[in-house]
Amino acid sequence: MSGDWWILVLAALPVLALLVTVAVRSRPSGTDPDSLTAEPEDRPLPAVVANPTKIEPGTRRRIESVCAGLGWADPLWLETTVEDPGTGQARLAVESGADVVLACGGDGTVRSVAQALAGTGVAMGLVPAGTGNLLARTLGTPDNVAAAVRIALTGDDRKIDVGRIRVDGSADEHVFLVMAGTGFDAAIMESTPEALKVRVGPLAYVISGLRAMRGRRTRVTLTLDDGTPLRRRTRTVVVGNSGTLLGGLVLMPSATIDDGVLDVVNIAPKGLAGWVAVAGRVISKRRAGNSRVEHWQARSIVIEAEAPQPSQLDGDPIGDATRLQIRVEPAALVMRVPDTPPPDAPDPG
Repeated sequence: MSGDWWILVLAALPVLALLVTVAVRSRPSGTDPDSLTAEPEDRPLPAVVANPTKIEPGTRRRIESVCAGLGWADPLWLETTVEDPGTGQARLAVESGADVVLACGGDGTVRSVAQALAGTGVAMGLVPAGTGNLLARTLGTPDNVAAAVRIALTGDDRKIDVGRIRVDGSADEHVFLVMAGTGFDAAIMESTPEALKVRVGPLAYVISGLRAMRGRRTRVTLTLDDGTPLRRRTRTVVVGNSGTLLGGLVLMPSATIDDGVLDVVNIAPKGLAGWVAVAGRVISKRRAGNSRVEHWQARSIVIEAEAPQPSQLDGDPIGDATRLQIRVEPAALVMRVPDTPPPDAPDPG
């Protein structure tokens, strides 16, 4: 181009200036240039730990739709397995930076997720998909998927207590959120077929309960907060963080999920008349009125049976056990709840 190259450069300057002006004006005001090509990362991240055997078709799509409508990122979807019913998946969600972890399944899935989240400060939401859904009922979480997800993403935070239990001296400590028990109630859970629960719902537990009523009482020793051991005959001992059963029945009227203590009930009916009296006691929601039903509150409980008894955690059978060591961990788990007073809240005034 000989020595006239600088004339071409001068001629191109107005064109370059025009291109720069268009680029600047097309960028939104206050936008970081580096963010123009990046996916928005400031949206909160939900994670869903889902039991694929419990959820209905379309559940994932409904959850994703609610997340998108509320401006959240696409949820991290983690399915449970037989080998890991939710604890490992919930830990992965925490490690991935999830702002809330939704437990989508029955009481077993909820308990497994809580095992990982307790003490982390990461909020937990519920999308009920099981037969009992006892914690969801206690907190007032609806069964409708979309409504439950909205609560999990935008509801209030409530710190609740967590029960921790060791079985027969094991070093492993398991979490429960609603109730742990040994004896009659655990036998019902153990003997209720999954197929029957699918077919008739909560009525399946009633059928199994009628079959188990004819069992015999056994001897147990209860130690509450290192107090004097109490010797009792029993059909069932239940330790509860919440006292609400299926159908709105209340087994432990004083139990509240954030009072820092666990409630204990020993039920020892003798014969059909005894069971009728116990049923009347539960329906009336009274702590007093029948010598075959005793209530206590404690921060630590040891239950020792003279022979191995069926045992359960939040409705999940854990096999026969002779010794249960139970303690409360106050305010250990952050739950995302409706912005209305929960059903088990004390009456004002």
